[in-house]
Amino acid sequence: MHTITILFPAILTAACGESITTPLEGGLKIGTLIPLTGDLSSLGQPMPEAIGLAVDTVNQCGGVNGKPVTLVIEDSQTNPAVAAMAMTKLIEKEEVAGVVGGFASSVSTAVLPLAVRNQVMLISPASTSPIFTQQAQKGEFEGYWARTAPPDTYQAGALAKLAREKGFKLVSTVVIDNEYGIGFEQEFIEAFELLGGTVVNKYQPMQYDPNTTTFDNQVLLYSFGNTPEAVVAVLYPQTGALWLKAAYEQNLIEQVTLILTDGVYLEDFPEQVGKTNDGKFLLTGAIGTIPSANGRGLDNFTKVWQQQTGKEVSAFVPHAYDATVLLMLAAEAAKQNTGEGIKSQMREVAGGTGKKVTDVCEAMELLRQGKKINYQGASSNVDFDDNGDVIGDYDTWVVESDGKLKVNGKISPD
Repeated sequence: MHTITILFPAILTAACGESITTPLEGGLKIGTLIPLTGDLSSLGQPMPEAIGLAVDTVNQCGGVNGKPVTLVIEDSQTNPAVAAMAMTKLIEKEEVAGVVGGFASSVSTAVLPLAVRNQVMLISPASTSPIFTQQAQKGEFEGYWARTAPPDTYQAGALAKLAREKGFKLVSTVVIDNEYGIGFEQEFIEAFELLGGTVVNKYQPMQYDPNTTTFDNQVLLYSFGNTPEAVVAVLYPQTGALWLKAAYEQNLIEQVTLILTDGVYLEDFPEQVGKTNDGKFLLTGAIGTIPSANGRGLDNFTKVWQQQTGKEVSAFVPHAYDATVLLMLAAEAAKQNTGEGIKSQMREVAGGTGKKVTDVCEAMELLRQGKKINYQGASSNVDFDDNGDVIGDYDTWVVESDGKLKVNGKISPD
């Protein structure tokens, strides 16, 4: 496990493994569980800068409850067992009040019991499995859970709608065998059937082991009679690229359209999957969905992000920024740097009755004056329901012939 503990006034640029410790007496300390390595590392690597930008911004305008905020970054390695050890360290050694994470739904599943038991607020920018909604409805999280990315209940509906709009009636599915893949698959099947479609391998699903390193000797697909018109693939980048390469090499999906999800929405994913012998990207023509970032604060965030990093805003970066901001706003509103305090004010600062505000420093100042706010994020309006969920709309995207991912529309699950 790699730990970075840092007090900003500068955006984090330290490499994984560097340790910078600045102890603060009584100030707010928050942690993160980021996949800097492992299957979701391509998604996680921009996150220290996004989370650091949020902390840096708040510290430059006075900190939280009169003191600067300390950030401790842990690498989850996209591994639930490793993440559980990292979470234990964040709780017991670092004594954090809140954590931004996990990213993989399987990681959040592993660490949520620790967060709840120790009264630490966990807010995820990317764990989208519907299982968390179900558990929250049963009261299992006691309010110590929220997420700025909408659950896949919505994305599955949007993806099913996209597939039907494209004219597909027969599809098959392949998913990573974890909370994200299985939860998405179940929701997609239900939504697609309600729209009149058929999932031809519904009773013989293709669910691959997240720890698989090769698919060369496996029967990947088509243990059924009806040939699908499209394949809905719910994947993570590293293992997903391996699966797709093997599928193409075995001539299994040359004649179908690939429909992908947010888990592989990465600029370099088409390159990871590879090209044909004549130089054509294998993913050319693939389509997909990804949660939209459409909050009132998006334009300003994008401007600052590009100025500070020189990068385009990638998947879930606004969601990570908002998650971090909300932990700090809730602590200020509660006038205490504890997980219990953050929990008590999280939904109020995110979507309550106060003044709608996009500027983080303005929001902090209003809270210092004892006023109420309704933070309007970069990712969305971040209005959490009783289960800690936000409602989402989705961008649609396509892989063009040059391997670029192009957002080409929007779609609602309704």
